[in-house]
Amino acid sequence: MLFGLVGAAILIGLGTWQVQRLVWKQGILSQIEARIHAAPVAVPAQPDPEADKYLPVEETGYLGPQEVHVLASRKQFGAGYRIIAPFQIGERTVLLDRGFIPTTEKDTPRGGMTLTVTGNLHWPEETDSYTPDADIAKNIWFSRDVAAMAAALGTDPVLIVARSDTGQGVDPFPVDSAGIPNDHLQYAITWFSLAIVWLGMTAFLLWRIKRRTD
Repeated sequence: MLFGLVGAAILIGLGTWQVQRLVWKQGILSQIEARIHAAPVAVPAQPDPEADKYLPVEETGYLGPQEVHVLASRKQFGAGYRIIAPFQIGERTVLLDRGFIPTTEKDTPRGGMTLTVTGNLHWPEETDSYTPDADIAKNIWFSRDVAAMAAALGTDPVLIVARSDTGQGVDPFPVDSAGIPNDHLQYAITWFSLAIVWLGMTAFLLWRIKRRTD
């Protein structure tokens, strides 16, 4: 009985911890959503990847014709590419994530124009030890590695993800917190379910012991 109660207490404690994490994550996501849709400002002179993440910005500049193509997919469209291009604003040039194109539009000329863009600063964490290296010859990338893309296009390591339409058949991706994982509710249900099973097995074992004793 002691073994069963201690085990159940541990599982219930883990479930309770996940509920607390769920409340914390929901608060963080609410703050991110509020920040994403705040009034846009100019790109800071020295943006900080932590303090300025998701900062809404609006800039007018020249969109260069060079591009980096990052493999992506969209529901109802299938495979395609994110278009990352150099965006010159004043004396500096940053990266602009224009959005999605289908694979059939990969070699279509784009850019070479002046436009005003509304979007959000972002430093995606999409690269790990399993991410393949970019195929430079075919211009196919497998993640938005801001530092590597900036080096390839000769820009500052700053990425604006466009919310406004940049034209030329490029469809902006939604900018929201939907891509941030929040699985704490499923984890909590799993731990609480295991606690119920543990208690049931403990009760069954005690019943068998009592029956054998009788």
